[in-house]
Amino acid sequence: MNILIVGKTGQLANELLACAPANATVTCVGRPELDITDASAVLTLMQRIKPEVVINASAYTAVDKAETEQAQAFAVNAQGVKHIAEAAQHVNARLLHVSTDFVFGNTSAVTIDGIAPLLPQAPANPVSVYGASKLAGEQYIQALLPQASVIVRTAWVYSVHGNNFVKTMLNLMATKPSLGIIADQIGTPTWAKGLAQWLWAVAAKPQVQGVHHWTDAGVASWYDFAVAIQQLALQKGLLEHAIPINPLPTSGYPTPAKRPGYSVLDKTSAEQAADRQATHWQAQLSLMLDELKIQLSQVALNA
Repeated sequence: MNILIVGKTGQLANELLACAPANATVTCVGRPELDITDASAVLTLMQRIKPEVVINASAYTAVDKAETEQAQAFAVNAQGVKHIAEAAQHVNARLLHVSTDFVFGNTSAVTIDGIAPLLPQAPANPVSVYGASKLAGEQYIQALLPQASVIVRTAWVYSVHGNNFVKTMLNLMATKPSLGIIADQIGTPTWAKGLAQWLWAVAAKPQVQGVHHWTDAGVASWYDFAVAIQQLALQKGLLEHAIPINPLPTSGYPTPAKRPGYSVLDKTSAEQAADRQATHWQAQLSLMLDELKIQLSQVALNA
């Protein structure tokens, strides 16, 4: 397979490269090699590489900044995606595109009791500029490549690479006397490695198309996630002592952008499409922290 990955510096692209199958010839690009807001640049690259499959892992992800940087968010997440889809169409490539739970917009405080996970066909109703820009990107793909694309929505992505909630929490837990974490936004964490493995499985199955959801298994609030991070990090020696973690309502921590109150995603179609079951988020978090411990040990040895 000749594969083009867009989004070179991101968490997901790093994991995609790390677990690429042996039969894949992979080209991975990002800024400054490619500006996806430049349609001619995207087409020129596609014509040169002639990929069979394009995996778009690039995005404007500054959720709160997007509220005041609307043009920039839409330039990348909507127009940029359109350019990728048009170029993929031109070279007859299949497009795998990563989207987000932010296309949904339930912002009320909820509990998990009696609420079913969101199906891929559930009505989208973004309540943030970021979510709206990502939905617009999805719509361009569905219009241009309805039979030759896979859109996968994910949520709460983290890895040993880049900046993310897990690494931020570890830093804060090591330096702060206590933390307050939102407890009424409900979703599911996603280890980027698991998402990368799903994408590679689907890349090898040209019959798979349409919109799917992939996260790890299980349900959590951000508070639950933080508590688990501390517990596992203490067990693994990544933290020296515990600090109090206090649950907060969303109203107690206002942000420029609204967040979905409930965004647990139904993964049934994604599991069937890739012939693989999602692993529980706590097990995935444990594996990621093992990787992080090894990474930090290597950094210390090389210092």
